[in-house]
Formats: sequence, C-alpha cells, structure tokens
Amino acid sequence: MQHGVGGVSWESSGQHPAAPPQPPIPPAQGWPVPPVPAPAAPPVQQVPMASAAPVPDAATGHVPLPPAVAGTGGATLAVLLIGPAGAGKTTVARHWAGTRPVPTAHISLDDVREWVCSGFADPQAGWNDHSEAQYRLARRTCGFAARNFLANGISCILDDAVFPDRPVVGLGGWKRHVGPALLPVVLLPGLEIVLERNAARSGNRRLSDEEVARIHGRMAGWYGSGLPIIDNSHLDVEGTARALDETLARAIAAPPPW
Repeated sequence: MQHGVGGVSWESSGQHPAAPPQPPIPPAQGWPVPPVPAPAAPPVQQVPMASAAPVPDAATGHVPLPPAVAGTGGATLAVLLIGPAGAGKTTVARHWAGTRPVPTAHISLDDVREWVCSGFADPQAGWNDHSEAQYRLARRTCGFAARNFLANGISCILDDAVFPDRPVVGLGGWKRHVGPALLPVVLLPGLEIVLERNAARSGNRRLSDEEVARIHGRMAGWYGSGLPIIDNSHLDVEGTARALDETLARAIAAPPPW
C-alpha cells in the first residue's frame, strides 16, 4: 500500500528496513508538509482618536492628561449681571460674551431702552410713569431676545441695575421673561470705585454723585441674599470677566436659591 506525500512511504524506501518508526521530521529537513492555518485572530476594535487612552511616556511613565476646561467652557447659559451704575457690568458683560469659546450674545437693558429716540424717558429727568413704562417694555424686549438666542443654542448675558428691595419686579421679572435657568450674579465694587467710573461717563448714562451713592447703598442689600457677589474694586475688565466665569461655573454646579 502506497501512502504519504507524493505516493512515497517510509516502508518502501528500502534504506533502513529494520529501523523503528521515526518521529516526523521538521518541514525544513524533510518532505514538504502542507501548512496548518493559524487560528483567526479576533477582530481589532477601532477606537476613535478622541476617546483613545493617553499613552504614557516610555522613559518616565508620565501619563499626559487632556487640558482641563476652566470656567463655564462650552455650556449654553443665560446670565443676569446685576450692579449699580459705574460697577462696570456692561463692559464686563460685553468682554465675557466676546471671549467665550461658544456663541454668546450680550444684551444691555440700557441699550434697548435707548432704542426709543423721540420721547425717550431720560432718567436724568427723574423716574416717572413714562420711564417706568419704557423700562418694563425694554425688559420684555430683552427677555424675548434672550429666549430667541437660547432656542438657537446661543448663550446670552443681560445686565441691569436690579434692586434687592424690589425682588418681585427685578429678579422675578427677569425670571419670567427669560426662564428659570437664568443665573444672576452681582457685581459690586466699593463706592469710591463706582463714583470714579461714573465720572468718566458722558450723556444720560452719567448720574450725579448723590444718585450713584444712593443706588450703591441700595445694592448693598444683596449681601446675605444668597446670590454670588463679585467685588471687582481691584480687578480690571479681563480679571473681572474671568472671576465672573469661575463664579458661573460654581453656580452651574449649585444654582443659587432665588
């Protein structure tokens, strides 16, 4: 009986008739043996680059970490920046909105109030029914704009001189117009600072020293209210905007009761 590779058997070769059967010779030294297929390797799962684990440094073993996102990052926010005249709230709000990494709008109540040209109720002439009506109209307009921005994924920051002794009209009104997720922050530097900044103003935005002092005194009522307060007496615009962003980041984690 002939068997083996190519019809040749060890028994019929006639070279060593009395030799006992030998173990198989490795392929490199004997007859060619058909290769045995290796077991299929499990499929390699592709990991997206964004979620790949950091690779440690071969020499030091240091594992690089992704950069931390400071402050509010890319969160979509609605912010109400409160403060007296001369606190710098409009300037800070504009700077904060302009330096965020995501689309952010700045809505200034005073700017909207001044859309009224003929018949504008100038606060320098005193607070009366006309100025109150225009104030309420401007607030509703700002609230509508804020909701529209938020509905399209754009954050917004509003600034207004909201008094703590009129919470229903002030905070309550803004909450009704913008929504319950509104985050209020108070900007309250020292009196000498607001007097100095007010003196640099012009037009109807510049108030008398007596009026500035009166407004600042009323704003002091925010202490103890539970709202976050930033004293930016010794901070420039950039530093105040950074403090505002850090304050808002904490407020996102633990919203102030209001």
